[in-house]
Amino acid sequence: MTIPTPVNAPTRAAQTGTTQTGDTLLDVRGLSCPLPVLKANRLLRDLAPGQRLRVLATDRASVADFQSYCRETGHALVAFSEENGQFSFVIRRKTPTVPV
Repeated sequence: MTIPTPVNAPTRAAQTGTTQTGDTLLDVRGLSCPLPVLKANRLLRDLAPGQRLRVLATDRASVADFQSYCRETGHALVAFSEENGQFSFVIRRKTPTVPV
């Protein structure tokens, strides 16, 4: 049985932008697993190899999720920090390998 969402229920959409260092910024604070990783994956697909994505999240599960995601996809988790319940991840898009 599906419970419909009330018409006036607040929703939180992910927001994107650019940081001062030129990284793409994805703000998924307030969203729960698996949405932070799914939205990051969608953005990473559009970035050039080597470009970086900074993700802001509040879901504690995102720590293990982003570590696993980067390990499985080959993207690099360059930095991770936590301050007052807000998590920040910097992910560098992988460079495709060329068969020899």
